Amino acid sequence: MKFICLGYFDETKWASLAESEQATLMEECMAYDDELRSGKHFLGGEALGAAANAVTLKMKNGGVEVLDGPFTETKEILGGILLLEAKDLNHAIALISKHPGVKNGPFEIRCVDEAVNQQIAERNKRFSS
Repeated sequence: MKFICLGYFDETKWASLAESEQATLMEECMAYDDELRSGKHFLGGEALGAAANAVTLKMKNGGVEVLDGPFTETKEILGGILLLEAKDLNHAIALISKHPGVKNGPFEIRCVDEAVNQQIAERNKRFSS
């Protein structure tokens, strides 16, 4: 089964770390990702840029409103996504619970919706030919 793991973190807390602490945590995360790769669990991932450079789109009064930054009620923002292959949700939890990124913020683990992804893949084929 495929899972999307959303990693959150507090940018203020991250910025308060010394560069050497940031580098150490990033290396720990990358090393664990390598372990996931070795076990054929790591399918991909993307780090996200700073929330200060993000926008959120919302419908308001029949039009689209553009808001600066992520629209959240928390200090923790989405920092990146990790695509994971696991037997089931419990296996995904076991794998991500060992990820060093959990030290810096929570991870949300969600099963991929294969039916919708199949529809997307079929539509992509129409545009690639």
